[in-house]
Amino acid sequence: MSLDFSQPQRQSAAGIIINGAYIAQRLVRVMFIPLALFIVKANKTALLNTAFGFIAVVILAFVYGYFNYLKFTFYLNPLKQEFVIDKGIFSRKHLTIPIEKIQQVNINQGFLQKIIGVYSLQIDTAGADSKEVDIRAINGEIAQALRQHLLHGQRTPAMEEGAIETPPTASTDVPLIKIKAATLLKIGLTSNYGQSVALLIGFGYAVFYNIKEVLKAFDNDYGQVEQFVKSGFTLFSTGILLAAITVLLLATNVIRTFVKYFDFQLSKHSHSLLISAGLLARKNTLLHPNKVQITEYSQNYLQKKIGLFKMSLKQAHAGRKQSEKEMKNNNTEIPGCNATEKDELLRMILNRIPDGGSTFKPNWRYLNLPVVFQLILPMLIYGVFYYFFPEARVYYPLVVAYFVIVFIMIYISYTKHRITVSETDIIKQSGIWDISQEIIEPRKIQSISTSQYPWHKKLDIGHVTLHTAAGSISFSYGNFTEIKTLVNYWLYQVESGDQEWM
Repeated sequence: MSLDFSQPQRQSAAGIIINGAYIAQRLVRVMFIPLALFIVKANKTALLNTAFGFIAVVILAFVYGYFNYLKFTFYLNPLKQEFVIDKGIFSRKHLTIPIEKIQQVNINQGFLQKIIGVYSLQIDTAGADSKEVDIRAINGEIAQALRQHLLHGQRTPAMEEGAIETPPTASTDVPLIKIKAATLLKIGLTSNYGQSVALLIGFGYAVFYNIKEVLKAFDNDYGQVEQFVKSGFTLFSTGILLAAITVLLLATNVIRTFVKYFDFQLSKHSHSLLISAGLLARKNTLLHPNKVQITEYSQNYLQKKIGLFKMSLKQAHAGRKQSEKEMKNNNTEIPGCNATEKDELLRMILNRIPDGGSTFKPNWRYLNLPVVFQLILPMLIYGVFYYFFPEARVYYPLVVAYFVIVFIMIYISYTKHRITVSETDIIKQSGIWDISQEIIEPRKIQSISTSQYPWHKKLDIGHVTLHTAAGSISFSYGNFTEIKTLVNYWLYQVESGDQEWM
């Protein structure tokens, strides 16, 4: 079956529902707390008027969704090799994307889209905001055909006539990596502790704040929540509290892992990698291996015992400055694989497995600043409190524990800070608990910056940062003479090489 994308076409009619629901849920999220407090304190007449107002807002949202559906069109220009989108109700926008600039195409299916039977298609380029290129309701067959062409935009006779053959479905490919439920459980129990801790803290604060707001709405806030928290610490021993927090942390980690990576599969599809995963919202990603800028794999102590690796494929991000969260969302993560699967994936990305090379270590002065600002300064501050405020003396054991733990972490960070250089690869090692290896090829370096503190000139100590389109990697407190030699070597490789960076 051939599909003609050369003429402007609209999304699926289900896009009316999807766009309307999207606008409605955004309004509800913004107004949820004020609306809930108003409902609690309002009389019947006000509640009835609020209900009518809410219905009117929903109707307007779906009317907006209808007009957005009418005004949103997309098509492929086979002669110029461009993907064109026209959208906007009051302010029209004409978006043209050269196919050669497209580095990743995602086909996602949220909960509502799964019920209706449509998909959303997102395009990620190195110079645009991917949120602008989002087709929220598209037939699965059309989505697969369009994605295949957007990542493989070579001219063919069929394209010249405006027709594009539907590619084979991904289900015909044998997965290179397929993560089972037992492996997901191991991943959930051994990784992402920091993210889960942040999530629990945010959730706990939200619960505390909302309970306070509800009590205020009933004019019944007499500090009950604070009193409950204070009394709770007298009822439970520290050991039981820590055990409960640990169980909750692990449970949260496992649930998050299953929701995000359920039925994770990675397979080689034509000249690209096809990745799909998700429980409630299914996400499908197709990307070119040669567009990966930085390949990273990491492993902590527990994962090392069970032979598990985590990998991240970092691609070029938008030209504007992005937050760490946005850059992370642009990366493709493989949450768990064994050593054989890791090596096979490295072969697909780099066409080889990185071998050894010359390893460079930092000077011991790498420890100076962390020791001063994370150990000595906090100890001095506590010493002041210890001398002037007797109440602070009971926390002495916690301060000693802090000193020991932080010193060990600083020392481990120093011992793991390494850079290995070979003719074909640069490998940066770092980490404290999760030890990561970031691999870049010299041809993908965009720029190099070096620096040296004035007081380090006689010691011949300096720093270097390698900038790529997917982020930067740095090596600090190395021998500056060796660093300058490496920089000259890398610049020679970049300037004399004839390979493209993506």
